[in-house]
Amino acid sequence: MRNHFRPVTTDPGPRSLTTEDRSLTTVNCELTTDFLELRQVNVARGDRVVLHDVNLSIRTGEHVAIMGPNGSGKSTLILAMTCQIYPIVETEMRVRIFGRERWDLTELRRHFGVVGTELPGERTAVTTGLDAVIAGFFSASTLWPNLHVTSDMRERAWEALERMEATHLAEQLVGTMSAGEKRRIVIARALVHRPRQLLLDEPSNALDLAAQRELRETLRRLAREGTGLVLVTHHLSDILPEIERIILLRGGRIAGDGPREELLTEARLSELFNTPVRIGRDEEWLHSW
Repeated sequence: MRNHFRPVTTDPGPRSLTTEDRSLTTVNCELTTDFLELRQVNVARGDRVVLHDVNLSIRTGEHVAIMGPNGSGKSTLILAMTCQIYPIVETEMRVRIFGRERWDLTELRRHFGVVGTELPGERTAVTTGLDAVIAGFFSASTLWPNLHVTSDMRERAWEALERMEATHLAEQLVGTMSAGEKRRIVIARALVHRPRQLLLDEPSNALDLAAQRELRETLRRLAREGTGLVLVTHHLSDILPEIERIILLRGGRIAGDGPREELLTEARLSELFNTPVRIGRDEEWLHSW
């Protein structure tokens, strides 16, 4: 199977960012209408095809939620979007990110931020919040001694902490932080490149009610500032009022794609999750049980 993109390691360890890395041509993402275009994409995990004939476009700066039950292919779709796994290469298959079919992944990851549930690597726990954010420039778990950190990188990392209202965590070790504080650092890492688009995979997992509320208010602020959000979740309460487009996944296929008013209904969600779903509303927020 031929890879569609050229992969890079997720944690370079003691490798410094080379002059060639830093001098790669920067694509002006603002000139491109679409952040993502997938056409007839199939993705396999091992011997099993997990995503089937996915056709999807997401505009740069758009706010989208991807919903589906466990095992529906949500996380696999995010991995395919971020080139961590690759689609089956077929004649009609197409993957374009910011208008291009081929990328050096080091360069590509400067244009969007990925927010998971954990920080990478065992060294992160003994790294300060500021250094963990700076390490995001290198996709590293910590600042290895020979990584070349510039004053601009430190300035951008501090700016990202300020956007997350997390400057008080700059000198605190990540291993001593609460789950909510760690999530702020995770998002700050994703913001250091000033991306136009953030991809968030189940961002509220393992957070208590107070931390969930803080996270949602933070994401609302980012959305209002112009950062596009692609949110993967199976919790209705995670869907921000700013998110107007919903994509439903079931069995590795897109089961619905359209306005929230049409797709976030009791009938559609009951069918999606194969169980009766009731929806309540609290001001701008939806809740299900």
